[in-house]
Formats: sequence, structure tokens, C-alpha cells
Amino acid sequence: MKLYPIIGLEIHVQLKTKTKLFCSCSNDAQNAKPNTLICPICLGHPGVLPVMNRDALAFAAKAGLALGCEIQDFSKFDRKNYFYPDLPKGYQISQYEKPIALSGKFEITHNKKKTAIRINRIHMEEDAAKNIHSGTDTLIDYNRGGTPLIEIVTEPDFRAPAEAKVFLQDLQRIMRYLEISDADMEKGNLRCDANISLSNQPIDLVKEYSSLSPKTEIKNLNSFKAVERSLEYEIQRQSKLWHEGKPPSQQSTRGWDEDKGKTVLQREKEIEADYRYFPEPDLPPVDLSLDSAPIKVKTIMASLPELPAAKRNRFAKQYGISLDNAKTLVASKALANFFEQVVSELREWLSQHDEICGPEEETLNKHCIQVAKLASNWMLNKYLRLLDDRGISLSDSKINPENLAEFITLVYTKQLNSAAAQKVLEEMVATGKDPSHIMEEQSLSQIESEEELAEVVQSIIDSNERQVEQYKAGKETVLKFFVGQVMRETKGAASPQVVEKMLKQLLKN
Repeated sequence: MKLYPIIGLEIHVQLKTKTKLFCSCSNDAQNAKPNTLICPICLGHPGVLPVMNRDALAFAAKAGLALGCEIQDFSKFDRKNYFYPDLPKGYQISQYEKPIALSGKFEITHNKKKTAIRINRIHMEEDAAKNIHSGTDTLIDYNRGGTPLIEIVTEPDFRAPAEAKVFLQDLQRIMRYLEISDADMEKGNLRCDANISLSNQPIDLVKEYSSLSPKTEIKNLNSFKAVERSLEYEIQRQSKLWHEGKPPSQQSTRGWDEDKGKTVLQREKEIEADYRYFPEPDLPPVDLSLDSAPIKVKTIMASLPELPAAKRNRFAKQYGISLDNAKTLVASKALANFFEQVVSELREWLSQHDEICGPEEETLNKHCIQVAKLASNWMLNKYLRLLDDRGISLSDSKINPENLAEFITLVYTKQLNSAAAQKVLEEMVATGKDPSHIMEEQSLSQIESEEELAEVVQSIIDSNERQVEQYKAGKETVLKFFVGQVMRETKGAASPQVVEKMLKQLLKN
């Protein structure tokens, strides 16, 4: 029996507002002492009144627009009733019947295949407090209680755990590009619940989803790896039940045990009726159609930045780099901006040097693509690796875009060969010095004058008679040996192309 995984995700994103969702307490609980960022409102004391955070509403709308959703003119908050120690009010203020955003679509690419993932809804809600388990005790830090969240609910459009992982990685990038969340899974800024069931027939139409087996929800997954591994485990576990003739017959909630690499039953899944939703009486509905609405959707739409997928495709087309390299460059907004600043500096430099590309715009653009490719290769293959090896972030690097652009010009104009350029870049990372100064201080400028190289080349030939005979006998690979010897003698400063040309001429005799 062939079984088909049917997977949907529910993702909570912690919004990076200054204050909590319904009170003026600070929303920066990361390094605060436990239970210091609290007030009667977020602790649910009797008689207090919540007031909605305007920035949180704007951030929720921004996320919805970025994911292709329809922002609703009318939305409202409800009370979701359940009793846990980390929920001081005994209910959570959330959006149930009328969420802020509906019916989105977001395209992912996995194994070179594009898949459109539908977004069912995005709604706003407040976060619960944080449980801290210590031995047999559980401590509660209410600092996080009341933090603004958006919950992004997808349709069950994923057919493989790896697709879910790719979606979450893309979503993380989008939240960071929008600057509405740090979206760090390890810190709980982005949390995921995964729903999975299996079917013995392919299911592609939404009307057929009602015929699925009861779903299993895997709660509070806090890494991309955990999402993928837990779903892979559930496919194996549920497949075994199907083949035994006992497919899951009721909804359930399971947790992921990272150490054991398995999911563990927690409880039977609550259904909506268990939460006894009713309208939140202390908060007025949000009507965005009014002139007095707290946010303007058109203004937010106009402020959206270029998103990662669009930027990746533009980089590949505009700068002639591969899609893989473009994807890496747009992995963070800071890195993408840094690269574009470098390319902008290079274009400005080219426009001032007619001797390189002439006055024609077409020729200038051709050289711009060449230097952009060169900058991309040096950034991805050398510069970022040097930073990573030394534990330095891009924001803490001593190299600014202007300096890196100057470095690329030295390589492009062959004033530095590859070996010398590597040394210069390492010194730049270590000291932040100007590349041309390093080149001069360490005498690393590339030697292209045949007159300067003549004595060294002739000396190498005279010292290696056996290799000369081998070359003249037809063993052309020996030429690389001679080039290497000259490069070593000149400490990497000689131009390999010039050296090779000279060797061929001298070895003819």
C-alpha cells in the first residue's frame, strides 16, 4: 500500500514591538530578570482593561501582505478559554472568527520543483508565560506573557518533511526582511506545530481534505531540523499503523523528544468547542475601512521591502550570478545590502575609468557583470569563510563595502594575483587596513614586467635540467612545475600568465 503524507503547519511568530500586545510593559524579555516586565494587565488582575498595540497590528498586516494574504477590513479578538499555570487570566486573547488576514499563497522551491503553499489565515494573539522546569519543580516567568504573536496557519499542502523545512526557512527570512521579528527558533521567536496524517490515495483538492484520517499534531518544534525529523518519524510510525490495519482513529497531540529521536503522546487533541470561544468584551473590533483606522493598509503595502525570492531572482539576472549564489547572498538582508553596496562602488569606479571599459553604456554594463561575479565569488568563497573561521559577524567586521570594492578592483585589474589577494584579504579582516596599503607594505603587487621576471625565470630553468628535458620530450604538464617554482621564488607576486608565456618561449630553444 502506497501512503501519501499530508502535512500542514501552524507557526507562531513573536513580533518585535517595543511593548506587549495589550499593555505598556517592555517586550524585550530576552535578558530581563524573571517576573520583572509585568503589570496588572498582562497578569490578568480583576478590573483591568487591555489596549491594543498599534504597531503589532501593523506588523501583522505587513506579514499578511508579504505572504499574499487578503487583509480584512473587519477583524476582532476573542477569548480562548483553557487553564494552564502559564496563562494567568485563565484565557488567551486571540482572533478566532475574524482574523486579520486570509487566503494567502507563498511559493517554495525544493529539489528544483516549485510548490505553491496556501496560507489559510494569519491571526493575532498574546503569548503565554514561560515554564522553566527545574528537577521536580516547574517555575513560571511571566515576562513573556502578553507578547504579541501572529499565528500563520497553512493549508495541508506539504507532501514531504523537507518541504516544510524549506517553507520555514523561507518564512524566517521574510520575517527578518520585514523587520517585524528576529524569528530565531532557538530563542522561541518562531515556533512551529506540525500536523500530519497519511492517506492511501493522492489528495490534491481542498474539498477532499475532510475525508482524511484524524491528524496528529506535533507541538512546539524549535528548530528546522526538529520539524523535518519529527515529521519523518511520524510518517514511519503512522505507516506501521496503517499496514497493521489500525490507522489513527482520533486526533492527538504529541511532543518531540530530540534525544530519543521520537514523538511522545501528550494528550488527545482538543477541538474548537473545548476552548469555548466568545468575543473579547474589553476590546473593540478593528475596522480598517474607516478613515480613523489605526493603520493604513495601502501605506503598509507601499512600504514593503523587496523580499528574498524577488531579490534572489534579480541578483541572478542583473549580476549574472548563479541562483545558488544569489540565494546565499540574500539569506540575510544585511548580507544582500552589503553585496549591493560593493557592486555600487564597483560600478562607480568603472564609470570613472574609460581606459578599462570605454564610455559606452553597454560595455560598462558588461564589465559591471564581470566585477559583480568576481565580488560574489570572493565574498562567498573567501571573505565570509574568513569571518566564520574567526567567529566574526558581518556587522562586526572591520571591512566596509568601500574597502572590499577596492580590493575587488585590485584583483580585477590584475594588480593582485589569487595567492597575494588571499593574503591581503586575511590582513584586511584582521586589521581593517586599506587593501592598497597592505599590498604596498607587504610588496604583494603582481609583477607583470617580463624584464623584472627574466632573471628569476631563467634561473629556475637553469636549475632544473631534468624537467627541461622532460618538457622538450613532450611532457607539457611539467610547465606547471616551472610556474610553481617561479611563484614560490617571487612569493606569489609574479603573474602566472606572464610566467607561463615566458617559459614557453624560453623552453623552445
